[in-house]
Amino acid sequence: MSIKTGLAHGVATIEIARPEKKNALTMAMYDDMAAALKAAAENPAVRAALITGQPGIFTSGNDLEDFVQRPPQGMDSPVFRFMKALLDCDKPVVVAVTGAAIGIGTTMLLHCDLVYVADNARLAMPFVGLGLVPEYASSLVVPALMGRRKAAEKLLLGDPFTAEEAVECGIANAVLPADEVLPHARRVAQRFTALPPSAVKQAKQLMKRWTDEQVMNAITIEAEAFGKALRSPEAREAFQAFFDKRKPDFSAF
Repeated sequence: MSIKTGLAHGVATIEIARPEKKNALTMAMYDDMAAALKAAAENPAVRAALITGQPGIFTSGNDLEDFVQRPPQGMDSPVFRFMKALLDCDKPVVVAVTGAAIGIGTTMLLHCDLVYVADNARLAMPFVGLGLVPEYASSLVVPALMGRRKAAEKLLLGDPFTAEEAVECGIANAVLPADEVLPHARRVAQRFTALPPSAVKQAKQLMKRWTDEQVMNAITIEAEAFGKALRSPEAREAFQAFFDKRKPDFSAF
């Protein structure tokens, strides 16, 4: 299975486990993650969810071959079901990131509660370089966190950034050595087993309620623009260049 789940000591773990493909996400994997988050939210034995990847790789983003064959078709597509499940999870979501976190591997972090990154982590949102546009409300949240100038580097140029930068701009909580990230994130998640669950839920809901509507509006607007961009000649050239293992040529556009 490419998504592994488990429950121990009040923590529901969701592990992206496709290292042979750099943890690239397929539509089936999005469905599995959405189901796991929903199950965690509904299970009274769960006090927190923990999302992690493999040692040295969180996720390289969408599996482009699967993405081309099964592009998102509206807000009921697996990727949007995952987005909504993460947004709707009323329990704390803790994330442990090692290695690369590309595309939605970075944007999903914007909607988690506590994020710990390894000193070898490299984050990037290279949507524009693929002929696409930002997603998962990143066009709203990233400028709010970084300011427009830094956001332009990350969202327009697709510049990668380090774990230290992720902490500086508020995407992550702390940087740790790679072998300590997951144990630390798990310990933090387990702390919620000693806290009153209703108070934790209400506190999280209060923290989110002021931006929830904005975030959903941004996701909807971005999804429409993303769908159009996905059908564009620029995206076709970018994707074909990826499959051909060559640099894309946008000189004719």
